[in-house]
Amino acid sequence: MGRIVLVTGASRGIGRVTAAAFAAAGWTTLLAARDRNALESVASETGGVPLPTDVTDPEAVSALFARISADHGRLDAVFNNAGSFTAATDPGDLSFADWRRVMSVNLDGAFLIASGAFALMKQQTPQGGRIINNGSISAQVPRPMSVAYTASKHAVTGLTKSIALDGRAHGIACSQIDIGNAATDMTARMPQGVPQADGSVAPEPVMAARHVADAVVHMAELPLEANVLFQTIMATNMPFVGRG
Repeated sequence: MGRIVLVTGASRGIGRVTAAAFAAAGWTTLLAARDRNALESVASETGGVPLPTDVTDPEAVSALFARISADHGRLDAVFNNAGSFTAATDPGDLSFADWRRVMSVNLDGAFLIASGAFALMKQQTPQGGRIINNGSISAQVPRPMSVAYTASKHAVTGLTKSIALDGRAHGIACSQIDIGNAATDMTARMPQGVPQADGSVAPEPVMAARHVADAVVHMAELPLEANVLFQTIMATNMPFVGRG
């Protein structure tokens, strides 16, 4: 039986590149995102299966996993990648609506996908699988004026550790990849200059997103007796070590 992976946030950026890498490696690749047209474009390029889903909607996520179970019978890996952020905003000026928007995708959505995957992997035969959460460099060290994004990604670290612990009894491994400055639409402004902790604005280097995709596929293809619990992959010269 071929290996089956679900990639969320698959319509653009790291999700799109990683979905293509899984498909190239021979995985049956299930593609989840809200943008149906963009998702179908990725599917046409990769041969993946488009499954339009709002990861913040519990009913939509339940329907997603019910379809995966019915159509494929199992799930071997998940790249829990869907994410959102705000413009740089002082904590005193961030609206609760913007806070909740980021949390609903980055934390609630990550939980819903991980929970659905855990339940399916626990009951399938053979039992087990792998959940890979997209953390961020911000799961370790914040950028200026990024309180919602940073808090959500720190929470993802707790999610990863808890699932890694609770998954042991069921052959479910959970990992986290913390990514720094992969070249996507989200990071397009970095080479022109972004705010630094000392109040300056400075350009930052980026790396090709394919390096992230290769790392995720490697993590997914490990035997379940081995797990990369946390991996940091970043542009070599970005201000992370010594940030601030």
